[in-house]
Amino acid sequence: MTTIELEFAQHPSTSPRTPEQREAILASPGFGNHFTDHTTVVDYAVDASGAGGWGNARLEAYGPIALDPAAAVLHYGQEIFEGMKAYRHADNSMWTFRPEANAARLNRSAARLALPQLPESIFLESLRQLVSADKEWVPTRDGESLYLRPFMIATEAFLGVRPAREVSFRVIASPAANYFGGELAPVSIWLSRNYARAGRGGTGAAKCGGNYAASLAAQLEAEAHDCKQVLFLDQFNDNAVEELGGMNVFFVFKDGTLVTPSLTGTILEGITRSSIIQLAKDRGLTVQERKITLDEWREGVSAGDITEVFACGTAAVITPIGQLKDGDDVIGAPDSRAGEVTMSIREQLLGIQTGVSEDVHGWLTRLV
Repeated sequence: MTTIELEFAQHPSTSPRTPEQREAILASPGFGNHFTDHTTVVDYAVDASGAGGWGNARLEAYGPIALDPAAAVLHYGQEIFEGMKAYRHADNSMWTFRPEANAARLNRSAARLALPQLPESIFLESLRQLVSADKEWVPTRDGESLYLRPFMIATEAFLGVRPAREVSFRVIASPAANYFGGELAPVSIWLSRNYARAGRGGTGAAKCGGNYAASLAAQLEAEAHDCKQVLFLDQFNDNAVEELGGMNVFFVFKDGTLVTPSLTGTILEGITRSSIIQLAKDRGLTVQERKITLDEWREGVSAGDITEVFACGTAAVITPIGQLKDGDDVIGAPDSRAGEVTMSIREQLLGIQTGVSEDVHGWLTRLV
């Protein structure tokens, strides 16, 4: 994609949080509960000739977005987003993990939702601008980070059903602790029998809000059964395992083979997922991207062939799965412990992200 350089106008907040207010938040940030003082914004518009372009790049105070009630995003859900993190290394420099992959996935999502392509150079500079302005918000404690949320919304006020001609790309940031809270421990997962996250030919491979909205009814079911997340199946394909509401899933077999569902167009291509595949191959492990059914999961655990199961994603990194609840049927045990392969790969991945382990693949990008 063509590189486009934009100068970001600086409109810093006139009322940022005080150091004392910020430290109080950082003492117990949770996940997605608090936001930094600034945001970066870049606008897109199509002119009278039909040519579109990005401009009006700026850093400004975090705050409400003014939208016309007829804005396309409010009526047709024309929006996409990404999730990534900024990490503070030992020398106080700030880094992020594989941002080029996030930029590429954003553009794949944009193509599916008929939104404009965003040059990688603008994507990366928007991250640098925001983290530079809000670097004091990047946590210092183990396991914590600054979660970055780039997103693109259709802002044109028009009720006709067509791609919007005015779009806004923005980045916000939120200090983040462990996604599931507390000490890392295997979680219980609820199997959704009544709902589907996505269908063939749909938006399952795009990172758009509608996919997550479609998972929420099932998530409520999960919570009612004391589960942290929900798993979706492809009921028209032998009940093939797809993904969790917001994470990919891996199975570790007793011979060390890692299996993860193949990308069929209904599953989001996770950047953490692809990183785990590479790290496993670096170790000499066999990795299979293939169909794995609910029956194979059940029988594999019963026979001892499947020894570990874990979920992965940007927010939670790697989280061991202790049991899958399917109504009265349960796969796994409530007292399951995190597996050796799961925790070893998690430690290596976090080590790369935080600068403790060697980054042999050049995955890290310095922001500040």
